[in-house]
Amino acid sequence: MIRDFLSGVAFLGRGLGFWLTRPALMLVGAIPALIVALVYGAGLVVLAVNSPGIAEWATPFADGWDEPWRSTVRVSAALALVAAGVLLVVFTFTAITLAVGDPFYEKIWLATEEGLGDAPPEPQGGFWRLLWRGLGAGLRILALTVVIGLGLFLVGLVPLIGPVLSPVLAAFFGGWVLALELTGFAFDARGGSLRDRRRMLGARRARTLGFGAAAYLVFLIPLGAVVAMPAAVVGATLLARAAHAEAGQARAGNAEAGRLPVGDAPLI
Repeated sequence: MIRDFLSGVAFLGRGLGFWLTRPALMLVGAIPALIVALVYGAGLVVLAVNSPGIAEWATPFADGWDEPWRSTVRVSAALALVAAGVLLVVFTFTAITLAVGDPFYEKIWLATEEGLGDAPPEPQGGFWRLLWRGLGAGLRILALTVVIGLGLFLVGLVPLIGPVLSPVLAAFFGGWVLALELTGFAFDARGGSLRDRRRMLGARRARTLGFGAAAYLVFLIPLGAVVAMPAAVVGATLLARAAHAEAGQARAGNAEAGRLPVGDAPLI
């Protein structure tokens, strides 16, 4: 499990290596990420400044509590609110940036596929069909994001352990959602649905979480997402290719042995 987790982290590292081999292509991919990052950064600053007041409004039940319990609960609520905001920003940042810079990231994905050989054909079906398919997958992922964010906010309300546990869980759940979003190009080109994506990545949980959690943490670094976003597209392509290759080998092995393939279970 640890080896698989680290191999997922290595996919992001290989993606960052593309800055050395294809700097012009990666620089173009950083421009949409920079624009979205500046907008989101301003929003996070506003949230952080107003989080104490929002936390006080959200915890009226603590008005009559003695100190230090009242302050502990409200500080925990403020930290949980900021953590949930960061989680939502990281999730939606990827979706929005992919939408804004779709032509650039598709070029990065295709260059990665062609550089490794055996590249799939570009997605067919017309612009509008692909657009609606992508929007549908994005909305389902966003719904999952809202549920996870609410759950992490409630975890963060637990005194003492909540503010520590919530960011840790955010890194893992956030990493899972990032992996789902970023592998969209590679899975769509191979005719895979969002359900197929969940199934195949869920069967390789440690590797998927290694890649996703590493991307999530890098995205938290100021302007880290600008550098990491095009690299994450490359790493997600490597992750998806590895998942498809292993699934193909498993199907071939099962066919030779005369066994039916065992279904992969999704993570969420």
